[in-house]
Amino acid sequence: MIASDGELEEAFALYEWNIEAAAAALSLTAMVEVVVRNALDSQMKSWAAGRPSADWLASAPLDGRGRADIVKARQRAARGGRQVTHGHVVAELNLGFWRYLVSRRYYASLWVPNLRHAFPRTDAPANQHRHRVESDLEQLLYLRNRAAHHEPIHRRDLMADLERAIALLACIDPEAARWCRQRETVSAVVLRRPARHRDGEDQ
Repeated sequence: MIASDGELEEAFALYEWNIEAAAAALSLTAMVEVVVRNALDSQMKSWAAGRPSADWLASAPLDGRGRADIVKARQRAARGGRQVTHGHVVAELNLGFWRYLVSRRYYASLWVPNLRHAFPRTDAPANQHRHRVESDLEQLLYLRNRAAHHEPIHRRDLMADLERAIALLACIDPEAARWCRQRETVSAVVLRRPARHRDGEDQ
């Protein structure tokens, strides 16, 4: 069946909007990633202070996956023969690494004694708070990956993603949440969603 001119025009409009929405989603998740990784890195530095290796990237009790991520990050940081610093390696660790760092497997070894303090503004019990942080990061990582790979996000509730990001940052620092709120473009893009696709949003 050959599409009509109207159908083609509608399809192109949705495709163009999806490109714009993906850019807004990538911007949002980038802001979250920078704040989260800085908060977690700061706490891990405190954890490593006074230990035989003051660099937590070398001494943290990570599993094989975590260690492999750090090795790859070091390799990327060393491209071009540059002198690798701690900051270079941290910058090369992706959002998936930080989500994994707050996972249940590190609850006793890292979250309870240390990492929960990266998200201090909460009254929730430690386990519930950890689960919420991990869930929020998981959803934002999923959004980032779909946007980065040019997959459709027109049926996703992007405003829920925005509020999830703001709430997560507010647990770290209210100023970070305000910064994100002032600079995000997701809400403006959602208002421009093609009319026929403004209902029926899903996760």
